[in-house]
Amino acid sequence: MVTTSFHLRNLPHWEPAGSVMFLTWRLSGSLPVGFTQHLRKWSKEPGRQFLNADRMLDSSTTGPLWLKDPEIVGIVTRAIHQGEELGHYILRAYVVMPNHVHVLLEPIVSLSRLTNGIKGVSARRANLKLGRTGKPFWQDESFDHWIRNPGEYIRIKSYVENNPVKARLCAKPEDWEWSSAHK
Repeated sequence: MVTTSFHLRNLPHWEPAGSVMFLTWRLSGSLPVGFTQHLRKWSKEPGRQFLNADRMLDSSTTGPLWLKDPEIVGIVTRAIHQGEELGHYILRAYVVMPNHVHVLLEPIVSLSRLTNGIKGVSARRANLKLGRTGKPFWQDESFDHWIRNPGEYIRIKSYVENNPVKARLCAKPEDWEWSSAHK
């Protein structure tokens, strides 16, 4: 029997033991005013809701874009790799975009512990570099989805690594320096 943990904040969070997880988190202030109401029209189709929201936010030209700064994106990338080095998860894929992060991983510790670790370490270091000590860097809540089968794993891994191409930030996934696809 697989043990599943569940908790609810603004979003539901399911965490089946032994699952591969897809996580997304955004910079604080990167969601436009009224954005959550805009999403409600897709509330009966959460997958479509996520894709539509992500496409719209990829093209966003407002809000913080601190992750365009190579020093700041380097801090975030190092925090992602540090979590794997500490044995908190097995990292399968990641991408750091100008205002959000996608990761695909196999958690070894709870999702809340690993996201608090990545987000906490990177926020402290990035805010120090930006002279923003004590201010929120990341949006409080993260989106998570457990991968249910090998086909979904392949689709989501491709989605993560192709995100910069779809956002027209590069021509090929391997061209984006802040991704597991980078060569």
